[in-house]
Amino acid sequence: MQLSKMALALFIGAAFSASALAQTCTPKVGAEHLVSAGKLQMSINPTLPPQQFVDEKGELQGLNVELGKAIAKKLCLEPVFVRMDMPPMIPALQAGRFDMINTGMFWSEERSKLMFMIPYGQQAVSIYTVPNSTFKITKFDDLSGHVVGIETGTYQERKSREYNADMVARGLKPIDFRTFMTASETTAALRAGQLEAGINIDETAANFVERGIAKVWLSGINGTDITVTYRDKTTALAASAALNELKAEGTYDKLFDKFKMTRLKDTNNFAIRGPGPAPK
Repeated sequence: MQLSKMALALFIGAAFSASALAQTCTPKVGAEHLVSAGKLQMSINPTLPPQQFVDEKGELQGLNVELGKAIAKKLCLEPVFVRMDMPPMIPALQAGRFDMINTGMFWSEERSKLMFMIPYGQQAVSIYTVPNSTFKITKFDDLSGHVVGIETGTYQERKSREYNADMVARGLKPIDFRTFMTASETTAALRAGQLEAGINIDETAANFVERGIAKVWLSGINGTDITVTYRDKTTALAASAALNELKAEGTYDKLFDKFKMTRLKDTNNFAIRGPGPAPK
């Protein structure tokens, strides 16, 4: 009986402390700028380890997951993750289904006119095979005439198709691209012998190497900045301030070291890059 009273007292004390904390933490983004008041809703495709993935317990893990939570905490907002595939994310963001795309989206001038993009890291593209493959790849042209898997609707698909168009213009055979919704689907098809090679971001390909399921032949192709992306400018400005705080206190560097990701070259000031969408 005495133990029960003690447990009850601890519970009440914890609840009181949480309530007091909530009262002292005022959201830094008003409800009019969010899909749901008090929440930072983020779309994520958890299929790209170590950037974002699901562990054996079914829980979200990865750099973007922890970074998203850290940004939300700085803004005094509840982090909410919306799992979905990459292709519909931009139209869903524009339609107001969530506040932020948190997938490490590559920056491009075209995209920067559709949403508010804040560069926070860097990525490039790798070409890989299964470990025991006899297909030797020393340059992108070596993919000419071969069956290659790639995620649909991604930066790496767009750039690979640009390379392919140039190859064809030079008289080479086109690559036989097979598109998939996720990196894991691509790699599964590769391991099943349905593909000769796969293309994905450097860190994900390196993760496959660590797991013994791939061999990287080329990496560092067409490197560019990756971003956290917002539909609302006020929210984006608050998030950029949060990123600067996380950098100053050392959290940013700790997360990038933990997940072996590549930092943004200039981390002196995180800010929106590009014009963003035109005012309605």
